[in-house]
Amino acid sequence: MRLFPILLAVLVAAILYAVVIERDRVTEMLAGLRPAPTEDTTASEPETAEPEAADTAATPADGAIRVMAMESAAREIDSAVILRGETEALRQVDVMVETTGKVVSAPLRKGARVSEGDTLCELDAGTRQISLEEAQAALAEARAFVPEAESRVPEAEARVAEAEAALAEAQINETAATTLSGSGYASDTRVASSRAAVRSAEAAISSAQAGLEAARSGLESAQARIRSAEAGVARAEDEIAKLVITAPFDGLLETDTAELGALLQSGGMGGDPCATVLQLDPIKLVGYAPETDVARVSPGAAARAQLADGTAVTGEVSFVSRSADPTTRTFRIEVTVPNDDLALSAGQTAEIAIESAGVQAHLLPQSALTLNDDGAMGVRTIDADRTARFVPVEIVRDTAEGLWVTGLPEAADVITLGQEYVTDGVPVAPSFEPVIQ
Repeated sequence: MRLFPILLAVLVAAILYAVVIERDRVTEMLAGLRPAPTEDTTASEPETAEPEAADTAATPADGAIRVMAMESAAREIDSAVILRGETEALRQVDVMVETTGKVVSAPLRKGARVSEGDTLCELDAGTRQISLEEAQAALAEARAFVPEAESRVPEAEARVAEAEAALAEAQINETAATTLSGSGYASDTRVASSRAAVRSAEAAISSAQAGLEAARSGLESAQARIRSAEAGVARAEDEIAKLVITAPFDGLLETDTAELGALLQSGGMGGDPCATVLQLDPIKLVGYAPETDVARVSPGAAARAQLADGTAVTGEVSFVSRSADPTTRTFRIEVTVPNDDLALSAGQTAEIAIESAGVQAHLLPQSALTLNDDGAMGVRTIDADRTARFVPVEIVRDTAEGLWVTGLPEAADVITLGQEYVTDGVPVAPSFEPVIQ
């Protein structure tokens, strides 16, 4: 049952081999089967008839294999790094509330433009204004206590000085009484009394110094009360400031702001959202470059991109990641593009071309590529002695017209058909004809 398909395949392969590889021999055989021209026919032909142009190849040498080839010359091309990516907003923020309250402002609808500082949501103040007034009153009271505390310090310092003077006088009296007692001019009672006066003066100094420390401590306490009251005022003012949620930058509303009467609560990961704001001017084009191409991309390089709808934009590289994605081993590339009219939206597919230094490359058909015994990719060329030689190449760009490759000399004869039937050093008989891709 399967014999006929096999025989048909063998027959088709034989016909293709005869037509492509042994074309000259088949032509000669068919020419031998044609009837000889009559005398009248040959006489009517011009003596300077041109030779047939169907075959431009030289007669193959013994053992040479017929191949088809093309003459290729290197041309300088812009070796742009081509990436597939998408557009992203320059910034996107979910604006959260930082306090709890009921919305008392009318909502703004998504798509509306907002400027930095514009009010997005406003919450009911509740008793926060009363809390602020209480904190301000406590601050005023603390400040009023400071002058009294400050006045106690000089008074305590004066008492210390008075006690020190009394101690000096008592010490002088004690010295005099002791001297007179040794000469018999003062009684022991007078000496004991003078000594008691010294001890009393010393105690007075200790008491005065303690009073001075208490006065200074009272002043520091008053100053601490002021700082505490100021902190209370700052907290109350900050709580009131949180009642108005504003836009952090110029952009567009991606969502409606919170509805009038809605209760928004703070806490968790930042609280309930008031709205989501996008900044699309400028906009980012994000692509991922493989390890082999990331070294050719540098910040500031010019870039162009074409979106899925055919829109073409230009910009420059603003970021090149130096850390590869652990899964794909690719590097994130960001291109900043002006978007004054907001014609571009986030999430559009884009083909990004980033400029790099030009290279000399050959445009070859994809069918010309082959592999050597080691698995290296390249093409087979024809040397000056009409022998085949394998040359490794590297693909620079893949286009509809063919592949741009590097690795070949400036001019080369590349085998485009029959390269799989020859190896290095094998003589070939090339036929230079246009290659239909």
